[in-house]
Amino acid sequence: MASFVISECGLKPLPHIYARPITGVISRNSSKPRFLHSSKNFSDLKPTNPIKISTGVFGDRNWGLKVSAPLKVASIEEEEEREERIINGVNGFGEEEEEARFDPGAPPPFILADIRAAIPKHCWVKDPWKSMSYVVRDVAVVFGLAAAAAYLNNWLVWPLYWAAQGTMFWALFVLGHDCGHGSFSNNAKLNSVVGHLLHSSILVPYHGWRISHRTHHQNHGHVENDESWHPLSEKIYRSLDNVTQTLRFMLPFPMLAFPVYLWMRTPGKTGSHFHPNSDLFVPKERKDVITSSLCWTAMAAILVGLGFTMGPMQLLKLYGVPYWIFVMWLDLVTYLHHHGHDEKLPWYRGKEWSYLRGGLTTLDRDYGWINNIHHDIGTHVIHHLFPQIPHYHLVEATEAAKPVFGKYYREPEKSGPLPFHLVGNLIRSLKKDHYVSDTGDVLYYQSDPDL
Repeated sequence: MASFVISECGLKPLPHIYARPITGVISRNSSKPRFLHSSKNFSDLKPTNPIKISTGVFGDRNWGLKVSAPLKVASIEEEEEREERIINGVNGFGEEEEEARFDPGAPPPFILADIRAAIPKHCWVKDPWKSMSYVVRDVAVVFGLAAAAAYLNNWLVWPLYWAAQGTMFWALFVLGHDCGHGSFSNNAKLNSVVGHLLHSSILVPYHGWRISHRTHHQNHGHVENDESWHPLSEKIYRSLDNVTQTLRFMLPFPMLAFPVYLWMRTPGKTGSHFHPNSDLFVPKERKDVITSSLCWTAMAAILVGLGFTMGPMQLLKLYGVPYWIFVMWLDLVTYLHHHGHDEKLPWYRGKEWSYLRGGLTTLDRDYGWINNIHHDIGTHVIHHLFPQIPHYHLVEATEAAKPVFGKYYREPEKSGPLPFHLVGNLIRSLKKDHYVSDTGDVLYYQSDPDL
């Protein structure tokens, strides 16, 4: 075909220069084209006698005088194998070469629309009845556990109750979190009512947290603008006193941080989730913040009344301890979805940051039996990129998107029935992920050897 185009256009044939030839295609009236590739062995590049190839359409043409090509021609099978290696690699690297060259901080070879197109259409459909069924299930379990523990009132039972009920409080939080994203239903009023009931019951200001969490999603992976568990710059880190450093990086204190975060955010940021004039919010959101703060206050008043009714010790056992187990779950999950991978993951600032690149720094986690209980929140990458997908479609959406992600998706370590393996990830990360540089736009955590 190349010779036909050259000759028909009146151009002179190429001279015999034995440089690396250009890949071409020859057709032999087959349904599959056959590809020419140069061999790395230059002995293949030898002058040849004219070769006549019949195209079946243009008649016999003398190709040998007009096209410089190697003698070695890849078979269809070889070509298919080569294409498969390229497809399975990243940016055209073979599998082994890719492992050595893959840069998680480099812009991905796909765009957000490619991921969206790979996700089945039904994964975007929100079913309010199905969402409400999870609420009914979880609330029934919460009251059932409380009734059973109060009836048995045995110190052999209480620790089991605390672990189970704290996990269920965390499950309620995830459903309220879905209301905040609008993935619970398409009805904003239903989302708000259910979200307030669920979050207020576990002392979370629904709108205040919803708005700051939206900021987190919109700026995920950005050093300065992210809102949740973002890295400290070296300047801010060095300005912390010893007590604050200890509270942030030494267990168990980081796992008890959520209530403090609600009241005063993180180091380097100011404001409160309860104050309508906080710089977390814009003026039109102040009424929402006031509403949620009043609901939180009402729940706190109910708890005080229950304390007088049943006694503070019984309230502590039924509600107080499970509440702190819930806080530990929340801090553990949110931290490990952005930290603790075996390989360091990038953070961005300036022109290097984008919504897609920031979202690709998040991590999926496997929680074993807990996956279903806390509504598959471990499928975090897809959730961060497309928070409007209902939780009951996240697993399917993730599987559909994996071929697009390629190496930018980090397969989570498989868990046993309970995710005890994550404790090791948490400890290692807290020991080494301390701060990032004050300069640069693609950044990785650095360690303070003196901490």
